[in-house]
Amino acid sequence: MVAAQRDLWRPTELLEAFKMVGFTPSLSKVAAMWSGTPVTVRLDDLDKICAVLNCTVGDLLQAEPLGSAAGESEAQPKAVGAEEGGGGPVRPKPRRQGGPRSLPPN
Repeated sequence: MVAAQRDLWRPTELLEAFKMVGFTPSLSKVAAMWSGTPVTVRLDDLDKICAVLNCTVGDLLQAEPLGSAAGESEAQPKAVGAEEGGGGPVRPKPRRQGGPRSLPPN
């Protein structure tokens, strides 16, 4: 949306604008940013994108609502053999103190 407000309508136009600030991603990376939500963006790349578009990070990112409302609990899948009433964090069990330790395979 921010690119369109700057009269940049195609990924190739955006790529040319990126080259002005020394940011040279591949055309496929620019097209992926253009057409959808990228999985990751490096912070220094984000700074360069903001410099090209003359915007802030807040102009590029949109907050997403939380998955569930506060106070509601979602049903979490249980591990095989898990106790029903557990509810607390999983804690490791201490190693047995008696007997010889097993040897690694040869």
